[in-house]
Amino acid sequence: MGSDGSQIGIMPISEALERAAAEHLDLVEVAPQATPPVCRIMDYGKFKYMQSKKTQEARKKQATIQIKEVKVRPKIEEHDIAFKLRNIRRFLTQKDKTKVSLVFRGREIAHPELGYNLLKKIAAAVEDIGVVEQQPKFEGRHMTMVLAPK
Repeated sequence: MGSDGSQIGIMPISEALERAAAEHLDLVEVAPQATPPVCRIMDYGKFKYMQSKKTQEARKKQATIQIKEVKVRPKIEEHDIAFKLRNIRRFLTQKDKTKVSLVFRGREIAHPELGYNLLKKIAAAVEDIGVVEQQPKFEGRHMTMVLAPK
């Protein structure tokens, strides 16, 4: 291909290199596996620069998702739940995943259903802006649930 994008046709390598040198451009092999190999006359430095700009722009538009954590206890009061829910809602509206950790202390471990009920209550309270990505899971004295923004 020529520098203007036109098809030149099949030619020897030496002639293609001469054409590229005459235009002060580079001869770049585009498809080496094709028969015969396809080459293009272009400014390779400018091509690499534009390619790096495109990847930079794509990286800029990419959203980074963080995981925020909210810790609760099984015997939490209503006001405290409301406060924690406000934080969870804020995290979800900022497009961050939220990990809700419930820690059992002492004899509280004898009633894991209290923890399940609390986590289900939290999930139901934020179902308009978030979805449960990981169901409540018991690990030792901790029960965790992950919420993701809709």
